[in-house]
Amino acid sequence: MDPNNRGPEEYGHDGDGSPSRQRPPRDPLTPDFGQSTPALARAVQLVSGDHLLTVNPVDGSEIEACPPGERPARPRKLTAADRAESDRAARPPVPPGPTPPRLPLLARQDERERLVRLLARGRSVRLTGPAGSGRTSLLDVVAEDCSDLAPDGVVRLSGFHRTPDDLLHDLFYAVYDAPLHRPGPEDLLALVREIGAVVVLDDVEFGGAALDDLLDATPECAFLVAATPDVPAPSADSALEEVFLGGLDRAGGVELLERAVGRVLTEDEANWAGDLWFESEGLPLRFVQAGALLRQRDELRASAEAFDEFGVFQEAQIDAPFEAGDGHDVPLPSLAEGAAPATLLAGRLSDSARTALRFAVALGGEVPHQAHLPALVGDTHADAALGELLSSALITPVGARYRLAAGVQTQLEGAGYGDDTEARALAAGRHYAWWAGHPSVTPERVCAEADAVLAALAVLVPVAEPPAEDEENVTVQLARTAAPAFAAGLHWSAWERALRFGAEAARASGEVGEQAYFHHELGILALCADQLDRARAELEAAIALRGALADKRGTVAGRRALALVSDRSGVPLGITATAGEEVPDARREESQSPPGGVPMAFPPLQPPNETATLVTHRAAAPAGPVPNRKARGGLKGLARRNLVAAGAGALLAAVLGTVVTLGATSDNDANNPSDKVGVNPSASQDVDDGSLGADVPKNDDGKGDTGKATSRPTDPGPDGTFGTSDDPTPTESAEPSDDPSGTKKPTSKPPSSTSKPPSTSASPTKPPSSTPTPTPTPTEPTDPATPTETPTTTPTDEPSTSDSASGPASSSAPASATESSAAGTPSSSGSASDTVI
Repeated sequence: MDPNNRGPEEYGHDGDGSPSRQRPPRDPLTPDFGQSTPALARAVQLVSGDHLLTVNPVDGSEIEACPPGERPARPRKLTAADRAESDRAARPPVPPGPTPPRLPLLARQDERERLVRLLARGRSVRLTGPAGSGRTSLLDVVAEDCSDLAPDGVVRLSGFHRTPDDLLHDLFYAVYDAPLHRPGPEDLLALVREIGAVVVLDDVEFGGAALDDLLDATPECAFLVAATPDVPAPSADSALEEVFLGGLDRAGGVELLERAVGRVLTEDEANWAGDLWFESEGLPLRFVQAGALLRQRDELRASAEAFDEFGVFQEAQIDAPFEAGDGHDVPLPSLAEGAAPATLLAGRLSDSARTALRFAVALGGEVPHQAHLPALVGDTHADAALGELLSSALITPVGARYRLAAGVQTQLEGAGYGDDTEARALAAGRHYAWWAGHPSVTPERVCAEADAVLAALAVLVPVAEPPAEDEENVTVQLARTAAPAFAAGLHWSAWERALRFGAEAARASGEVGEQAYFHHELGILALCADQLDRARAELEAAIALRGALADKRGTVAGRRALALVSDRSGVPLGITATAGEEVPDARREESQSPPGGVPMAFPPLQPPNETATLVTHRAAAPAGPVPNRKARGGLKGLARRNLVAAGAGALLAAVLGTVVTLGATSDNDANNPSDKVGVNPSASQDVDDGSLGADVPKNDDGKGDTGKATSRPTDPGPDGTFGTSDDPTPTESAEPSDDPSGTKKPTSKPPSSTSKPPSTSASPTKPPSSTPTPTPTPTEPTDPATPTETPTTTPTDEPSTSDSASGPASSSAPASATESSAAGTPSSSGSASDTVI
């Protein structure tokens, strides 16, 4: 019973159908949990709907849109031989050792015929009966009678801990051959509608509208549903036929007890059986367990003389009662022990069987597979304990596995079998964590043991705590190794439960990296189920946790999945708030002016000299505290802020327009001296300051420059603008002047064919000054490169028309414009002389 290699012998048969043979002992008893060689990562790629899913146990699963070349073809239906193999795998394994006798179905002929008749008509039936009433045995014989009614045969399903969606997928895989393919909702419904089979569904746990949806999704199937009375009933308009299954009558109970014991009952045993029938209301399970009690009693009553008579290696014949007068007489069980026989039956079993019962109690009634019992119990032949439990009627088949029979869990817990629940669950979790992560164990094998694994997690998660320094968290490790196997094995309900258990355990133990992995997997699962909001929340939580750990590979995988969520939902990344992040309320903010004022797009305009100053009022920004963001609505504050900005822009435009208009309309004098300021800046010369503070250039001989300053050209050229390329080149330069203006009027103008005559149409805006203005008299220098510094001035009474900064300025011309013209107009000169600045 190697857990890594499941063969036909695990069902109690060899490959050729012969009975099982004796097996040699196996060593070692327990696996090496401290193996030094790391397990290989088992990555599985499968198709889920429109997605291509790669189950990666290391960094987390990766999902992408399925390329057209990776889409599987339409699945084909299984053949009759394949269905027979699938049906055999759906049955629980036959335990090793002596096979217990198969009891006949008594007093159920009427129910059997009615069920077959309804199913043959294509009607669906709901069989309702209490636990222990023999529902599973009745379903077995009805399934055999209906094997040839439907084209797809009989499909046996278990509804224990299964949802309607799980059952639809189970039905799909029972009929179709679709490995590593999980169809989407629409494709699944289209495929199951083509299934025509008799579906035998045992231990269903839902009813009402959910059961109606399951029946509507499979119109070509006839369902035989078995449930207990506590399960919700079908809806009022459901097409299900109701069949109730009660207990046996007294004669039927006594007959069943005799068949279980294998002999005729004595008078005392018959009377005891009658009392038991009244106490148990005729439930067949109680009579089967009572038969196990009588068999144990007969074995205890067998004396040493019986073994001497029949031989030590032969079984004593107990087909008829006998009286033992040598003190080995064992009294009949009491009526209370007969009604609750689990404790008495367990006390007479082997140590391995009792230990297996303790594990089953710790796992919530789930009995580990017989291949795991040797490792859990510590006995190489502990798998034979399953046969003891089955012959004692302490366990019952549920799907492809075994569980404790109805009422046995409570009875054993009262007898102390549940005192070490946490220790047993921890041992089972450690074993399953090693086994599920082993590379040789297939995902299908892990899915077959899903209920036991989940039961161990359910016990360990509430008591999870941070592990010691040199230890690993068994709970997190179990969920970490089992979850990818459940995903690859297409058992996605178990996958989700394992992920939630793992996330809770990782949070309790403080393992942030593992918690990020579980959130990432939950996001992938939600994306496959088309739950986009939930997928976004889980993936954002995983990305945040991995970002705190600087896990680049995990973060990249999470962002890829989140991008796919954004693509599917149509909401771009960054629009919605991150999971766990509080969205702030809309707030009204008012900016405050900086100390230097608000910077403007244009430099401030300076008013000209001797002009009226334009005074404008600027509203100061409020210096008080920012208003409370909750006192005003977000939209109202935003509208007011926009209004203030628009008003400020309008005011600025009005001021600029006014200034520009004044400057454009006030220039009425063509001979305005302020428009004729030369490019040479004007400056006042102090006493004994011949250079006006400027750096004096050196000649070739090392002496300062003594040449004459050039005068500003008086001919603007054809364009009427001074300082352009079309201005004529002066032929002579004027000597520097020592008048206050620093300029000198030339005595003659250089001839030029392109000069324009002075305008005489413009009238002066101010009468000429009565003060005589000295007129500089130019003298020809002996050397053009060395002008003389001796100025000669000639007084005159005429108004000066030269470019001077000391002349009268127009009252309407902006000073800033004048300064800009003076500074930005280059001086043109036809000689190599320098201009003194």
